[in-house]
Amino acid sequence: MSDEIRLIEVKEDILADNTQIAKQLQENLRKEKTFLLNLMASPGAGKTSLVIQTIRNLKEKLRIGVMEADIDSMVDAEKVAKEGVAAIQIRTGGFCHMDATMVKSGLNAMDTDTLDLVILENVGNLVCPAEFETGAIKNAMILSVPEGDDKPLKYPLMFSVCHVLVINKTDFLELSDFDVEKCRERVLKINPDIRIFEVSCRTGEGIDKWVQWLYEEVKVL
Repeated sequence: MSDEIRLIEVKEDILADNTQIAKQLQENLRKEKTFLLNLMASPGAGKTSLVIQTIRNLKEKLRIGVMEADIDSMVDAEKVAKEGVAAIQIRTGGFCHMDATMVKSGLNAMDTDTLDLVILENVGNLVCPAEFETGAIKNAMILSVPEGDDKPLKYPLMFSVCHVLVINKTDFLELSDFDVEKCRERVLKINPDIRIFEVSCRTGEGIDKWVQWLYEEVKVL
């Protein structure tokens, strides 16, 4: 019996394979001129609320589809479908993230030829989704005021992989010790190129700037 024990880096292999699939998927989306937005956040940060606000502001200008990813339930997909856009629910079966293969399966279930914008509402957490590329054209994340301004210190990878940060629930600022400027400094130290929007999905404040940015990105593609 050999004393040598082989170490197999499973995670590294999985990530490498996923990255390759994601790159191919992104190339295909660019050729089809379909903009895939990967939206990430903690549970309760307001992902579905932002998706609905985005739909209401852009559905007259863009053909929109939504992929809702959750470990279980169809609650969010049902909410989105009521807004009159194509929506599918992806149950991850216990996985805490979406990867490129899952996204590819979801897109195959949609008629992407007829869509300008597909929003992927990723599984709710700030850890796993940041590690797996999805093939998205852009990554966006939400940080809600009740979560606190220290999250960039605790979850730097999430902030580093995103092109956009949406600070949501600004209507709670007066009731919170959340320091917007301190949060901005922490985020920009990690990712100097990130765009930051301050919004309230409840009141609609700041939504116009967010949707204008997204609309322009889709039109560029």
